[in-house]
Amino acid sequence: MAGERHRIITIANQKGGVGKTTTAINLATALAAIGERVLIIDLDPQGNASTGLGIDRRDRKLSSYDLMIGDRGIPEVTLETAVPNLFIVPSTMDLLGIEMEISQQSDRVFKLRKALSSPEAMAFSYILLDCPPSFNLLTMNAMAAAHSVLVPLQCEFFALEGLSQLLETVSQVRRTVNPRLDIQGIVLTMFDARNNLAQQVVNDVRTHLGEKVYHTLIPRNVRVSEAPSYGKPAILYDLKCAGSQAYLQLASEVIQRERQRLAA
Repeated sequence: MAGERHRIITIANQKGGVGKTTTAINLATALAAIGERVLIIDLDPQGNASTGLGIDRRDRKLSSYDLMIGDRGIPEVTLETAVPNLFIVPSTMDLLGIEMEISQQSDRVFKLRKALSSPEAMAFSYILLDCPPSFNLLTMNAMAAAHSVLVPLQCEFFALEGLSQLLETVSQVRRTVNPRLDIQGIVLTMFDARNNLAQQVVNDVRTHLGEKVYHTLIPRNVRVSEAPSYGKPAILYDLKCAGSQAYLQLASEVIQRERQRLAA
C-alpha cells in the first residue's frame, strides 16, 4: 500500500511514563492483526519497544542508529517480530551518541526522512516512530519524517500543561521543516474511572481540543503493564483484558480517520 495509503506516524510526548511505547506496540499489533503491513522504528536509546516485542539485545546487531547515520537501509536493519505483518527496526544504546555525531551536518534533521523515502519503506502501510521522552534531535528527525503526530496523554493534573508545549513544538516543526505535519490525534492513557480527577482531565482535554481527541480511553490495566516483561504486546499476552480491547478500538479509530482523510 504505497502512495496515499502509506502513513508515517510519530508517537511523541516529551514527558516520560505516559504510555507512549505501550501505545506504539499495541497500536502496531492491532493494525497488523487486521492485515496492515506495519513497521515500528524504535528511536529511544532505552529500547523499550524492541524489548516489548521480544527482540533480544543480542539480536540487535544493526539498529535505528545505523539507519540514522546512513550506513544501512531499511531492509538491512528491519527484523521480524512474533506478530505476523509487524516488523521493527530495533534500538541500541548507540543512539545516545547520535546527536553529537550528526549535529554539525546540514541535513541533521532530515536523516530519517531520507532513510524512509526508499521503496522498501514505502511498502509498509504504516510506519510508527517511537520517540524518546524528550524533545531532541531524534524526535526532531521523527517529526520531520512523519505525516502526523499521535500524542499519548496521561490522565493526570499536569497533562494539559505538557500538551500545550508539545503542540507548540509541532507548530514550530510545521513552520520550519515539515509543512505537512499534523496532529493525528490525542489518546488519553492510564484512565482510572474511579478517579474524579482523571475524568476532569478527560473533560478538559476534550473541551480544549475537541475532535482531535480519540473517543477511546486507554485504562490503567495490570495485564498491559505485565506484557512487556514477557516480550509480548498486551494484545498477544491477554487479548480479552480491558487494555487490549481499548487498543483494538484505538486502531479502528486511527483507520477511520485515515479513511476520512483519503475521502476528503
